[in-house]
Amino acid sequence: MADSLTLRQFLRIGLNERTPDQVTISRTRRLIGAEAHQQVFEWVLKRLARGGLMKGKTIGIDSTTLEANAAMRSIVRRDTQQGYSEYLQRLAQAEGAETSDAAALRRMDRKRPKRMRNEEWVNPHDQEAEITRLKDGRTALAYKAEQAVDMETGAIVAVTTHGGAVGDTDSIGETVAEAGIAVAEQAAQRAVNQAGIEEVVADKGYHSNEVMRTLAEWKLRSYVAEPERGARKWKGKAAEQAAVYANRRRISGARGKRLQAGRGERVERNLAHQFDTGGLDRLYVRGLGNVHKKLLIQAAACNLALLMRSLYGAGKPRAAHDRWGQIIFTILRLYSMLIGLYQSDSTLPVAPAVTPDRRRCGNREILRTSKPLV
Repeated sequence: MADSLTLRQFLRIGLNERTPDQVTISRTRRLIGAEAHQQVFEWVLKRLARGGLMKGKTIGIDSTTLEANAAMRSIVRRDTQQGYSEYLQRLAQAEGAETSDAAALRRMDRKRPKRMRNEEWVNPHDQEAEITRLKDGRTALAYKAEQAVDMETGAIVAVTTHGGAVGDTDSIGETVAEAGIAVAEQAAQRAVNQAGIEEVVADKGYHSNEVMRTLAEWKLRSYVAEPERGARKWKGKAAEQAAVYANRRRISGARGKRLQAGRGERVERNLAHQFDTGGLDRLYVRGLGNVHKKLLIQAAACNLALLMRSLYGAGKPRAAHDRWGQIIFTILRLYSMLIGLYQSDSTLPVAPAVTPDRRRCGNREILRTSKPLV
């Protein structure tokens, strides 16, 4: 904010005034409860519904992992509170290996089969962050952000926050329920679907027998991409089989293919703007509550940008500043066109001027007009 002239102009902060520090904003966020952040998100969502930017019939679900503000080298065991280096030394002593050489301990750690389980390890500085594998292949402590997005308008309907190791099939139920409540609260608006959520769109990570059966029991039409699993055994799973086959039939149809293609534009692009280009893939707050409050405000800002784009054609201060530049450029271009038209009009052929013929007759000067030469 300090080095952005457009943000200073938008927030009415002078060049000689100090901008709020990140630490001040984080401390203020801790003092404000999660209910207040949820009310801000719902207030923006209500403005979207009034502006016709929330339909609520078809909802797309997607999630991403966010690296927590905690390091793996600081983890300790839950039972003994030993650090990882102390744990390695104990294993080396049990095997009769050298414990004083740090390089030997690292070699032993690389060779032994290991798996970091959240039931055994925890970071004392952020105990709610969970060990998981990030999208770039690294193993780190992380949180998981999941959002429900309106597939017709791109509005974020609901936001849920989980530990980084929570699977997609375990978290989709909570997100769909939160989205259903949000749509039902805005059902009084004319643009919102009065019947609530009717369709759910997701990628193959959300596909499972239990998820398909649950969505069918909730009277929701699922358009969830199905991974290749080969031949299936359905003995004793009649409800799951019917739900999976119905979902398979829908995603192979024209509407299912269209919704899956639109998921990249409405859902994945929205997440990319928030967490990749928005710089939120690395968290600087700790605790599940603080992370959820930060994600709520981030989603509210995205919805507010969607509303501003529909009203003014620009969703961010920089975009509004660029639009002013485009307007000025358009005015200058029109001015140059008018100057060119005026100059072209001034070069049109005109009749030759009449030249006077002056003659003297005695002391008097006789002015006679001579005919122009053709």
